[in-house]
Amino acid sequence: MNNQVKTIVLLGLLTALLLWVGRLIGGPSGLIVAGIFAIVINFGSYWFSDKIVLAMYRAKELKDKSHRLYKITKEIAEKAHIPIPKVYIIPSQQANAFATGRNPEHAAVAATEGVLTLLNDDELKGVMAHEISHVKNRDILISTIAGTLAGIISYIATMAQWSAIFGNRNNNSGNVVSLLILAILTPIIAMIIQLSISRSREYIADATGAKIMKSGDGLASALEKLHKDTKQNPMRMGTAATAHLFIANPFKGTGFLHLLSTHPPMEERVRRLKGMKF
Repeated sequence: MNNQVKTIVLLGLLTALLLWVGRLIGGPSGLIVAGIFAIVINFGSYWFSDKIVLAMYRAKELKDKSHRLYKITKEIAEKAHIPIPKVYIIPSQQANAFATGRNPEHAAVAATEGVLTLLNDDELKGVMAHEISHVKNRDILISTIAGTLAGIISYIATMAQWSAIFGNRNNNSGNVVSLLILAILTPIIAMIIQLSISRSREYIADATGAKIMKSGDGLASALEKLHKDTKQNPMRMGTAATAHLFIANPFKGTGFLHLLSTHPPMEERVRRLKGMKF
């Protein structure tokens, strides 16, 4: 399935799951409450998440327009036909980067000190083309919506759990068991859908970035280096909740199932990039 279509379908499923859970637990009023929560929290995330995540990683805005990172970012933004985003440097030796911001007119890209040391110019251009593609494709907004919907579903499911445990003593055991199953399964389903959306958007950003550069070789080489580096130099700040923002999972550990990964397998990303025709 085309990744753009897949994203639309998955967001639809996530929204449907939220509304179904809200209605199931609270009837029509539960449906309305769930909708209000979605609108309010999405609005806050849309306007303020960029400032929060940049502060979380102690990112400092790069003012020097002669700096290598700024010049590369400017070059890629012009090729992508979007405004030049603000450029930040993260004080971390792990090689990584991310994009944030509510739209192309209010966007920022951030790269670690480690990525500037590890990658050559072609590889760094590939990485920044990937990040600017996230901005161009409004992936930050899409991931914010997906994360918010998943979070609300988990919140409502928690309410169901407490209702089952401390609710009306006259409820039959079947209703209690049903509520507990709902409380356990729906957050898991929501998380799986959210992570699937994140993986789809990574593939799209890879492809869009390669098209901007008219080559996937620089990004493919960068991904192989980043994959090794994130294992050797785990991120020592931030939170796993922001892992989906980065080009490579900064908190990657062992033992996680592919189904629960925020990023597609590196080998598959590289294979697709090397197989692209321009």
